[in-house]
Amino acid sequence: MTKFVRRLQRIGSSLLVSLPKEWIDANNLEKSSQVEIETGHDTISISANKETRPTKELEISYPLPKEENIVADITGAYLLGYDIIEINSKTTIPGEDREKIRNSMRRLVGMEIIEEDASHINMQFLLDATTLNPEKILKRMSSLALGMYDDVSNGLILDDKSNLQTLSNRDVEVNRQYFLLVRLIRSTLVDRRLANVFNLENIDVLDYRVAANLLENAGDSIVEISNFIYNSSLPKEYSQKIFKVVKDFNKLAEKSINAFTKPDRLLAIEAISLHKKYEKNLNSLKTSLGNKKDMPINFLDLLYMFEKIAQYWADVADLVKPIYNE
Repeated sequence: MTKFVRRLQRIGSSLLVSLPKEWIDANNLEKSSQVEIETGHDTISISANKETRPTKELEISYPLPKEENIVADITGAYLLGYDIIEINSKTTIPGEDREKIRNSMRRLVGMEIIEEDASHINMQFLLDATTLNPEKILKRMSSLALGMYDDVSNGLILDDKSNLQTLSNRDVEVNRQYFLLVRLIRSTLVDRRLANVFNLENIDVLDYRVAANLLENAGDSIVEISNFIYNSSLPKEYSQKIFKVVKDFNKLAEKSINAFTKPDRLLAIEAISLHKKYEKNLNSLKTSLGNKKDMPINFLDLLYMFEKIAQYWADVADLVKPIYNE
């Protein structure tokens, strides 16, 4: 980054500053060109007002080195914000690898194969980033995970637990939304135009990244607990006791997400208070049953898993900035 020093000049009742010729030439600006001006408390930034950012393209040469993985490379390019990913080979791309590439597309929202022949595959991101909304994507992640949570908690008391076996498939959609949000967040960090559209400062963007990761982990943990309950032989009396404590979790989770996206510190404090009450009820359940030696080990394991899941949403509420008196 090059720094320039300019002296303010008064013309009439206005103060003006000249822009560096090097910067004007580099951005092909001329008289009547528009620029974007963003002001802070004691800062100002000027950027060329380009209606569209340049398309980011990546070419992947096939076959890959032995230590590389085609799915990981495509996913990494997607998360880095590449709009076009081309795989080119001097020979035929094997059917097994083609199937891996197609499966990877199902995990990446907006990415589609638009051209394909024996030695070439062209993928393109078909969504306009400015039409997406980080807040809505994060809320969708939370809603999907909470739907899974409801089925897990109900699985504690239902005789038919077959529904628990489908949760890993539903977690795939949580992961899809997570990848989309990470892509959007990374693009926002390098494209001030997007940051302005979403009205997010850099610290807000980073908080969204943390919140998205917490919800993605929550989805994984819910799948873990669903498998545990499905394979568990815990007596029904213990399962029912846990269900009574964990069944009303949604209020806590929804307050956490709403507090984060508003943002609303007072709402976050309410969510944190609900989380403390949730933890207290779980701990009371442990002590009410007497000596730990008499409890089934899978009963204690389940309490720990539910506690772990609740902590993810509580951590989202903790991201809401405190209110300081200036």
